Amino acid sequence: MKKRVAKLKRTTRETDVMVEINLDGCGKSRITTGLPFLDHMLVLFAKHSSIDMVIVAKGDLEVDAHHTVEDIGLTLGEVLNKALGDRKGITRYGWSYVPMDDALARAVIDLGGRPYLVCDFAHRGKKIEKFDLGLIPEFLRALSVQGRMNLHVAQLYGVDAHHAYESVFKAMAKALSMACSKDARVKGVPSSKGTL
Repeated sequence: MKKRVAKLKRTTRETDVMVEINLDGCGKSRITTGLPFLDHMLVLFAKHSSIDMVIVAKGDLEVDAHHTVEDIGLTLGEVLNKALGDRKGITRYGWSYVPMDDALARAVIDLGGRPYLVCDFAHRGKKIEKFDLGLIPEFLRALSVQGRMNLHVAQLYGVDAHHAYESVFKAMAKALSMACSKDARVKGVPSSKGTL
């Protein structure tokens, strides 16, 4: 079986991002972004998707975190797309509900090649420590576009902000794990059109 691995380095005047993944890993990770809350979310994302992940990012955090968060999403999405290759034999769809104490999130993914994002967060918190939670939709948009995925994420309820967003990343991880998984019954690409 062909290894589903990919690596990419993206450098701009604002950021320097390197991402490496193995879709058939066991959830090992090394994440360093300069943003502790995002590091924590990405470690959870790797662990619960069983995707081995290395993300090393340096950005103009003295300006704000926007460029760094968005460029991590873009790079991770592009690496995911590369690792999926022609997408032959994958399950394609994945979904998950994940509770985290008082919070519940739902994620549904289609790796059919058409990017689209719908996200709805019931929790209206603005920040966790210094991290601007408004950047999470920017990360998701970049991930869905470059990953060529249809991504629907809903944070259904939750009082604690940390629990609310942790449930989101864990739900996405489980949904992505399902969508990326190989299905021996699928011959070629999982589409009646014959192409993705």
